[in-house]
Amino acid sequence: MTATVMLTMVALLLLGFPMMIPLIVASFIGFFALFGGFGQLETMVQQILAGIRPASLIAVPMFIFAADIMTRGQSAGRLIDMVMAFVGHVKGGLAVSTAAACTMFGAVSGSTQATVVAVGSPLRPRMLKAGYNDSFILALIVNSSDIAFLIPPSIGMIIYGVVSNTSIAELFIAGIGPGLLILVLFSAYSMFYAVRNNVPTEPKSTWGERARAIRQALWPLGFPLIIIGGIYGGIFSPTEAAAACVLYALVLELIVFRSMNFADVYATAKSTGLITAVVFILVGAGAAFSWVISFAQIPQAILGAVGVSEMGPIGVLFVISIAFFIGCMFVDPIVVILVMVPIFAPVVQSVGLDPVLVGTIITLQVAIGSATPPFGCDIFTAIAVFKRPYIEVIRGTPPFIIMLLGVSVALIFFPQIALFLRDLAFAD
Repeated sequence: MTATVMLTMVALLLLGFPMMIPLIVASFIGFFALFGGFGQLETMVQQILAGIRPASLIAVPMFIFAADIMTRGQSAGRLIDMVMAFVGHVKGGLAVSTAAACTMFGAVSGSTQATVVAVGSPLRPRMLKAGYNDSFILALIVNSSDIAFLIPPSIGMIIYGVVSNTSIAELFIAGIGPGLLILVLFSAYSMFYAVRNNVPTEPKSTWGERARAIRQALWPLGFPLIIIGGIYGGIFSPTEAAAACVLYALVLELIVFRSMNFADVYATAKSTGLITAVVFILVGAGAAFSWVISFAQIPQAILGAVGVSEMGPIGVLFVISIAFFIGCMFVDPIVVILVMVPIFAPVVQSVGLDPVLVGTIITLQVAIGSATPPFGCDIFTAIAVFKRPYIEVIRGTPPFIIMLLGVSVALIFFPQIALFLRDLAFAD
């Protein structure tokens, strides 16, 4: 049965079907093989519905909606301008500002693809004008968007938390340390690139201009305050924080900045609804597929063949990292999380690994895979948004991927990079 299910999925993917179709078809083939027919089909329907039932998933469309509102309005631009006012004048400052802007926008959107659009659209023309090579610019934008997958609110962490029954609040705060470490590495490399290629610097902002940029960004800076402060201050749950972000975004763009009208909000809501429908279909189909392969004990067979159960915690983390990294080079990150987390759950529990650490490493790996050839989804987002050929988009990615993989290894050997803030925030 295992071979039939896998071959069916591969064949449907090669024929060009969207990922939800191979998942659903493979689930039904597995169900038929297990039960000799469709006499208990309601069980499959129940598993699909169970996948989208957790209340925590409500946060996903809320954060997507808030990010879309910010992108259409002025909030994203004001955050970018504030970062530029402080570091735009140093060598490589424009590139550092791009990475920092991705981090800040990630702190309010949780979406890598939204970050590529919101930050890349205004900053890429400025970097081209400043003398940066386009392949470097595209690689910087695509890979800096990975930080959005780690800095709360991370949609990937929400999905992982739901699938693995892990605290989303703890996952959120554990992603801050690795996210900031990636920002430091990208900034250092950007400065090195600018020095080596003699890229001119931007004019230095006056303190008056900086003060003005801070004042203009004060309202958008309320987003991370709502998310992080609200959750860890005990005011909101992650789901409630997502709803508060939507309300705050509407107030800012409709009333304070007056950058949108109700027609714009309606168009944004429709766009969010379409994205959410796709996400939830994937979640439901992934839940059914996970149930089928778990019932058939396929994970145990695969892990037994690899010999993971005999490995120690570090070996298991390396296997998990490699599996998720490779998986997301070919398939959407949400699907990889839905399918592979249940496979590794038994061995993670058996070796006593902290599920928050595992979730942080998995989130980082799926983010890296999303920006890695051949089929990383952020690569194709950049191709669509910037209208550049595939080769040009991926040409500058190797140094960034090496740095990201270095952070992954550092997390495995030094887990306190992720767990220090978690332990501080949730100390008894």
